[in-house]
Amino acid sequence: MKTAEDLYREARARVRQISAKEALELHAAGRATFVDVRDLNEVNLGTIPGAIHLDRGRIESKVEAAIPRDATVVLYCAAGNRSALAAETLREMGYTDVVSLDSGFRGWVEAGGDIQD
Repeated sequence: MKTAEDLYREARARVRQISAKEALELHAAGRATFVDVRDLNEVNLGTIPGAIHLDRGRIESKVEAAIPRDATVVLYCAAGNRSALAAETLREMGYTDVVSLDSGFRGWVEAGGDIQD
């Protein structure tokens, strides 16, 4: 039987991971849609400016109305695990350019990324 850690590790291996530096560059260039998959109580503590909030528990039912399938999508959570699972799901739904921020929101903050309250 697999543990949550097994699932996270497998998802991280199957989806493209980007560093906080790469995410900062994409954000600055306006070349990607950022999606925060954290729970609302986490988002209320701060988020990446302009990010769309689609929590991990409901992303499948909400994403199609929010983001075109051919958009460049950067998913993030607190540390990169939930976003890897969400990225895998979006790929299965036909999204073609989906990545996960490997260090999550923590990595974004540590890299000096802006935060929106």
